[in-house]
Amino acid sequence: MPQPISSPRKRYLRPSVFWSIRQGFPGWLSIFLTIIALVVPLLVWIVLSYEELVDPRFLPSPMVVLKAGWKMLTEEQLLTDIIASFTRVLVGFLFAAVVGIPIGIAMGTFYSMESLFGTIVGIVRYMPVAAFMPLIVLWAGLGETAKILIIFLGIVFYNAIMIADAVKFIPDEMLNVAYTLGANRVDVLFRVILPATLPNIIDTMRVNVAGAWNFLVIAELIAAENGLGFKIIYFQRFLETDKVLFCILVIGLIGLMLDFAFRWLFRLTVPWSEQFVER
Repeated sequence: MPQPISSPRKRYLRPSVFWSIRQGFPGWLSIFLTIIALVVPLLVWIVLSYEELVDPRFLPSPMVVLKAGWKMLTEEQLLTDIIASFTRVLVGFLFAAVVGIPIGIAMGTFYSMESLFGTIVGIVRYMPVAAFMPLIVLWAGLGETAKILIIFLGIVFYNAIMIADAVKFIPDEMLNVAYTLGANRVDVLFRVILPATLPNIIDTMRVNVAGAWNFLVIAELIAAENGLGFKIIYFQRFLETDKVLFCILVIGLIGLMLDFAFRWLFRLTVPWSEQFVER
């Protein structure tokens, strides 16, 4: 009589706090890992610079960078450059949000709008913005409009495509329930689709504001007289690496504050979102 084939015993992984998958994480360990992520690169920088393993002209020490930054703040009007760059990024980012969010919602909601905008958005977002600089100068001149237009073009199409994808992930069952309860198309759009997509809209803005700062350096190549991107390019010509690094650090700190601001906005506006638990 044939013997029954015994099924292999399943091998279960041991419970792990460090490698848990969306099962909560201790606050103290999160803070500890954050500190490590900041301290280790700083220590590497200190060792490489103070031991002069890298030429100081290319990698000055942290103290030299801080001294250069203090001099820029007190003697070279760096605050004016920060305000100029922040204003350009803010205006370009807001225009990209005003245009990109409605187009993205329309593309994700209506097949007609996806057919109308989908192809052009899909094509243009792969085109490098830097290649349009000669045309932008011809169209908008050398003033602030050209700089803002570069930042706008750099992120508006990403806003549209990311929000459209977020709308498409809304389950059809949710829309069918709304129709069953008597909702019309306007109700479904403003009372179902828009609230369900709002967490993803805020996340899209939080991600793409970083892109706006990346395009700032390109924007300030156009006849700029101030701004952090302008300063980075200017100091690079004279090999003043300490000042270049400080300007980059300033952009990083501004980006970190913006990220915290968007997280706060997320908690304030959509505390009901499941994603809130993960933050």
